[in-house]
Amino acid sequence: MTSAMSRSRTGSGLPRRTADPILGPHHIARIHREVVDAGPPPGVQQLDDADYAALSAALLAERDEGPLLVFAYGSLIWKPSGEYGPGRPATVHGWHRSFCLKVLRFRGTPEAPGLMMALDRGGCCRGLVYPLLGDDETRAIELLLRREMTNKPPTNVPRWVRAMTADGPVRAIAFTVNTKSWAYQPENSPEQTARTLATACGHWGTGADYLYNAVHHLGLHGIRDSHLWRLQALVAQHIERDHGADGVSPSRA
Repeated sequence: MTSAMSRSRTGSGLPRRTADPILGPHHIARIHREVVDAGPPPGVQQLDDADYAALSAALLAERDEGPLLVFAYGSLIWKPSGEYGPGRPATVHGWHRSFCLKVLRFRGTPEAPGLMMALDRGGCCRGLVYPLLGDDETRAIELLLRREMTNKPPTNVPRWVRAMTADGPVRAIAFTVNTKSWAYQPENSPEQTARTLATACGHWGTGADYLYNAVHHLGLHGIRDSHLWRLQALVAQHIERDHGADGVSPSRA
């Protein structure tokens, strides 16, 4: 079993663009399909306005002086919430990014569940911190929570973490996995995870597209996550095996 510490994902030095990933848009195009959003899975409650207000108030009660920062390790890197300032590389210790959230919606379905990333315990994670802008901090945090959380109880939990930047440590909001949630699934082997990402699709798109964007946008900031790079190579291999290197299924060749 891969230890948590062996999953440490770090980068060093000044940001520089990494090589282009092996998994590319041409792979994504082969597996993309339109999926109708069936809505929340049966029996899964949704957060309401009162829940978001309470969560926002709890975060603000622990807020330090200075910019209101968010630690982004996944889609918040390329699709931030609300008004935001420029991001800068940062490392959080004690957590690592992991495909440990089973999703029955968004990038999966009840019939073919997908996987999305969250921060799980152990190791460290290299990502970005960026400031939320605007005069109304309560609204800024609520917009962030509504983007990242829908289920009640939450599958991922916002908390303050210590992030190390080139200018020193800062506190930032990060979304960490709720290990007691029905959706928590300790990450499988790279081969099993890659198979799921290469096949699962929801109304937001495919798991492969999600992985591609993570690798690509981290690379734009000079961050190369070795685990994600291995996964994207495996996903590309699965797609080419199932659909052919030229997009023609081997069974039809």
